[in-house]
Amino acid sequence: MRRRLRVALGTAAALIAAMFTPTTPANAAAVACTVVYTTNDWSNGFTANVSLTNNGPALTSWSLGWTFLDGQQVQQGWNATVTQSGSKVTANSLSYNGNLPTGASTSFGFNASKGSANRPPTDFAVNGTACTGPNQAPTVSLTSPKSTDSYNAPATIPLAATASDSDGTISKVEFYAGDTLLATDTTAPYAGSWTNVPAGTYSVTAKAYDDKGASTSTAPVSVKVLSGPTIVASPATINVKQGSTATFGVSLASAPTGNVSVAVSRTSGSADLTASPTSLTFTPSNWQTAQNVTVTSADNGGDLGSAVFTAAATGYASGTVTATEVSKSTSDYQVEFLKQYSKIKDPNSGYFRKFGNLLVPYHSVETLIVEAPDQGHETTSEAYSYYLWLEAAYGRITQDWAPFNAAWTSLETFAIPSAADQPSNSGYNASKPATYAAEYPSPSQYPAQLQSGVPVGSDPIAGELKSAYGTSNVYGMHWLLDVDNIYGFGHCEDGTNTAPAFINTFQRGSQESVWETVTQPSCDQMKFGGKNGYLDLFTGDSSYAKQWKYTDAPDADARAVQVAFQAEQWAKAQGKSSAVADVVKKASKMGDYLRYSLFDKYFKKIGNCVGASTCPAGSGKDSEHYLISWYYAWGGSLDPSNAWAWRIGDGAAHQGYQNPLAAYALSTDPGLKPTSATGSSDWATSLGRQLEFLQWLQSSEGGIAGGATNSWDGQYGTPPAGDPTFYGMYYDWQPVWHDPPSNQWFGFQTWGMERVAEYYQATKDARAKKILDKWVPWAIANTTVGANGSFQIPSDLTWTGAPDTWNATNPGGNSGLHVAVKNYSQDVGVAASLAKTLMYYSAGSGDTASKTLAEGLLTALTGHEDAKGIAIPETRTDYSRFDDTYNGDQGLYVPPGWTGTMPNGDPINSNSTFLSIRSFYKNDPDWSKVQSYLNGGPAPTFTYHRFWSQSEIATAFAVHVDLFG
Repeated sequence: MRRRLRVALGTAAALIAAMFTPTTPANAAAVACTVVYTTNDWSNGFTANVSLTNNGPALTSWSLGWTFLDGQQVQQGWNATVTQSGSKVTANSLSYNGNLPTGASTSFGFNASKGSANRPPTDFAVNGTACTGPNQAPTVSLTSPKSTDSYNAPATIPLAATASDSDGTISKVEFYAGDTLLATDTTAPYAGSWTNVPAGTYSVTAKAYDDKGASTSTAPVSVKVLSGPTIVASPATINVKQGSTATFGVSLASAPTGNVSVAVSRTSGSADLTASPTSLTFTPSNWQTAQNVTVTSADNGGDLGSAVFTAAATGYASGTVTATEVSKSTSDYQVEFLKQYSKIKDPNSGYFRKFGNLLVPYHSVETLIVEAPDQGHETTSEAYSYYLWLEAAYGRITQDWAPFNAAWTSLETFAIPSAADQPSNSGYNASKPATYAAEYPSPSQYPAQLQSGVPVGSDPIAGELKSAYGTSNVYGMHWLLDVDNIYGFGHCEDGTNTAPAFINTFQRGSQESVWETVTQPSCDQMKFGGKNGYLDLFTGDSSYAKQWKYTDAPDADARAVQVAFQAEQWAKAQGKSSAVADVVKKASKMGDYLRYSLFDKYFKKIGNCVGASTCPAGSGKDSEHYLISWYYAWGGSLDPSNAWAWRIGDGAAHQGYQNPLAAYALSTDPGLKPTSATGSSDWATSLGRQLEFLQWLQSSEGGIAGGATNSWDGQYGTPPAGDPTFYGMYYDWQPVWHDPPSNQWFGFQTWGMERVAEYYQATKDARAKKILDKWVPWAIANTTVGANGSFQIPSDLTWTGAPDTWNATNPGGNSGLHVAVKNYSQDVGVAASLAKTLMYYSAGSGDTASKTLAEGLLTALTGHEDAKGIAIPETRTDYSRFDDTYNGDQGLYVPPGWTGTMPNGDPINSNSTFLSIRSFYKNDPDWSKVQSYLNGGPAPTFTYHRFWSQSEIATAFAVHVDLFG
């Protein structure tokens, strides 16, 4: 996946002009303090707010002094006696705020004049002694064990870590398995040993303490302890067509000391199934490389059977595989689906982490991957929607719907915030849904100030949703989870190993790429980050509140609705409607809340909306554009005694997010029609509006251009002169984000058109066919399939011109809008998505060329099978950005003076890079490839197994079975 998700501004935070923690002189007294100095400037003056925290012994009075750097002059102060002599300023406590116990804070303010510059002071001192600042937490890194290590029980596992402290010394390092203390070391090198470890999977961490008691824990490392030397046979189940063959792989789970001979034999079952070769040899160098065993089914027309094959060696636990014959008449595509499904669901493949009886999909098997998520063992709502799709296809073929239901249970348990995770929705005021903050093109323009004077519209659906479902809580998926808690935020920033953990990234404008993000918790208790957690990196206000905030990626929720509709139709055809009825009902509820994506971000009136202060607030449904936008978001306070909450939609709509099939299901299907008063009618309008939108954006060649926005530049700016409009929304060839351009990736074409084609196949709607009749020939003309697995599909697209302004009664021909293919690729996930689109179009229209090409693509994909799925190596030149420093154009931007730490102790400041705040990457088993590249070597090559991509391939095979038998 080479895209990224854009999230919202809308939290209650404030702009920090500077945070000061000056270095302590060697002869300093016991005074220890922190000063936070903020200003609100105008042309020739400013107002300052100064917050003083006492980190040392209790004070009975205080005198805070500093030096102005630019000739500023104090005019009036409050909550302190503020005097000035030359550039020196002194603020003395008053009778009511002089007593400051340890840890207590107070604040005062003043007005002052200034010239053109207004640099913050750098020499704050209390009672004549420079502030020492708060104690900086230590840093620690676990060097043993590593995530790739495995051991045999009873195991002895070496423990080792490095630790340092920037303002003191390390007092001790502890090693833990979960919450169990394993070892403690007080001197470097920090090490220990965990002995007699029984078989199991463990999460190991190191925790360092400094001389002042502060501590930092590492992210957990997952370690496998096997019952003994073990043979791995994968996948555990295979299907073989009668008279044909299938394969499984054999490897060792841990490194041997010498050569190991493994015998493969049928240990039970039908003699019609045989395996070859019957002997394999593994060495200390090739033990991890799977060797294939071919299972052959006799072509004798007998009854279908099954057999168990065992891979065994002296001193090793055996690996077993169950092979099951299927009829000769079984579609090859069904066999391929079951093969791919078995690989994805095989625990040895590594696509999931298990929590109790529930599975959570990773973004990818591999951990070192940076694209939309910034680490492979995060997961997205997108991955969840594909997990649901995978299990729906399995239910269609096997009539077993239990895995489908389990997928939704996992989704609901881990991806949808619980009531406890969104605790203050009772304080939501639908007449004032959020306070406005402008979006800006560059991260360097953040934090964005909240502007309470800008009019916002009312939320017309909150009341009916609460009435329909009896709760003020939102039923939507948050888009990003840290499945292994690699960052260490834990649940609601509790700093434990609790996983999965809600996290967030993108929040700073259209130019912020994944390489320029600061990962933050979705629940900010201000325990990590800076003085105000992470809030003041994004939005500014006059005060700070501990809060929660979530962002929904609407295409994922819409895909979940789309899949629920599929499952409902398939189960009904099997006479098993009741097996999926509960999930269908929940999908309907999700679709009801998904309507927040159909509204302008601040519920402003749709159409010709220019000027944040002048664009009118919406009322009723006039703030609804009816298109599936890039996000919706919601949040609120963590303080139950001061409950407040906010909700926002988004005014920017991307063509690749539209889902007419979901809109159709939510507006017409009895099982999926929402409970709310206007839910189904809203989706009925959305269905037509989406189809109009795609027609409006279709280029002369057939490709679909970017999208439209109701808020130019994210701040209701003025669009270019003559910019065409769609119902008053302005055309944007790269809506929402620009690094890289958001409609460059061909995958957004196939994702969107698959939904249109599936909708067309189900309904025969001529409006959809008209779009597909132009898009499909363009896609076919730019796709080639050769022999031996070779194929080529578009990768990056370029756009010129613009569509005609939309006229619903007389649409223009868009003769000035053009698309060109910049380059080509072998992206296996996009190829499968394209194949799906072509198959649905063929099934609906009878076109044979599209079916032929789809089958050619699927056949080509089978030429790239490996032990975990279907994948092709990729060269990642973008990994040069791991250590980019901010240069005014790209690199990680942190405002000057802003300092903080990640949970593992990684410092955050204006010199930070993507890598420096993610030091865990240096412990990744694949890191040496990237480090070599950063040192001047060749760009690294990786073979990635993305969950969405592998599921897309599997379900493409299933689509062929569904449509063509």
